Amino acid sequence: MKKVLPWLLVIAAPAVLAQAPATPKIDNANTAWMLVSAALVLFMTLPGLALFYAGLVRAKNVLSVLMQCFAITCVVTLAWFAVGYSIAFGDANAWWGGVGRAFFSGMQVATVKGTIPETLFAMYQLTFAIITPALVIGAYAERVRFGAMLLFSVLWLLIVYCPLAHWVWGDGWLQKRGVMDFAGGLVVHLNAGVAALVCALVLGRRRGFPETQMAPHNMTMCATGAGMLWVGWFGFNAGSALAADGSAAMAMLVTHIAAATGAFVWMLCEWVRYGKPSALGIVTGMVAGLGTITPASGFVGPIGALVIGAAAGLVCFFATNYMKRALNIDDSLDVFPVHGVGGLMGTLLTGIFVSSAFNGIGYPEKVTMGEQFVTQLVGVVATAVWSGALTWILLKLVDAIAGMRVAADEETEGLDTVLHNEKGYNL
Repeated sequence: MKKVLPWLLVIAAPAVLAQAPATPKIDNANTAWMLVSAALVLFMTLPGLALFYAGLVRAKNVLSVLMQCFAITCVVTLAWFAVGYSIAFGDANAWWGGVGRAFFSGMQVATVKGTIPETLFAMYQLTFAIITPALVIGAYAERVRFGAMLLFSVLWLLIVYCPLAHWVWGDGWLQKRGVMDFAGGLVVHLNAGVAALVCALVLGRRRGFPETQMAPHNMTMCATGAGMLWVGWFGFNAGSALAADGSAAMAMLVTHIAAATGAFVWMLCEWVRYGKPSALGIVTGMVAGLGTITPASGFVGPIGALVIGAAAGLVCFFATNYMKRALNIDDSLDVFPVHGVGGLMGTLLTGIFVSSAFNGIGYPEKVTMGEQFVTQLVGVVATAVWSGALTWILLKLVDAIAGMRVAADEETEGLDTVLHNEKGYNL
């Protein structure tokens, strides 16, 4: 028996080892790609979105927009570190992540999330958390107090954005239900778009809107920022694969196709309707195409991207014109008709073009196109109601505490001088 026992152990060892859970290991290729992706998404906000938005406002408010983007980057980073990451990606329950990971508790150099360091995952998700409230400032540009904007942005991040991110990406109830949102159609674009619409309605129009001409003061700056957004979006969408693999490559390809198609279709619409294509139109169509493909980017193929991009250019063009001219809603930089409508449409179209018939990745087992479409619709409704209701409450709260809107004479003078004692241009 003593002679047999060692041989039995040798024979049994592989089976025992096979049953032991594998220790998560860092994949160097995936880590390298995600380091680049995190930098690309931050590049979208600074300097991409900052320049894009700053070029769209009037000269007397250019610094205020740049300042808002920089300041949001700072305060969101601190709030994310304190408790935002924990709320979004903790494991308390299906509704919110809890505070167990506050101040990155338990996060070490060797801590792994999937195949990348958790520190990198937290940093990558932070860049999403930064750009989402930064998108919202486009709705109330040129008329909001700086301190009130900061307070609103932090509260909105923690109360609106982080729980929604947990629902969709943190093993929350929408993810468990099967909602598909690869890179932020719900969490970023529809969420920010609905919040922007509520902000525009609650704060009211800028003085003189719509009678006074409020054209962009620097289209060169705007187009430069738009180009940075296009490039940075590859980190936004392809990076959401969290790996350097075929899914990331397809996401990058379809992102580019949708952006190009959205820009081209918007340009054609403008050319036909107004007789001349504009730089403002083509860059706005590009952003619409990018926002609309975002939820679908890891799920659809090139055919789906072409249709989604074309739909973005067409629908968002008419949505923008309808809001400005028919409804006279002063969403200053068109956040809702571009990001809100685009995020909504892209999320719903994901439920169609994910089908393998359109070269998408296909539906989960035993799920039909109709069932997936309904699931996507549930995600849209939940996001819109959550974002809209809580944004309204937060606006009223912050207005009572700090006063959201500047005085009429301050708005006329311009926020650069009134709030920051500086001028963007000294000519």
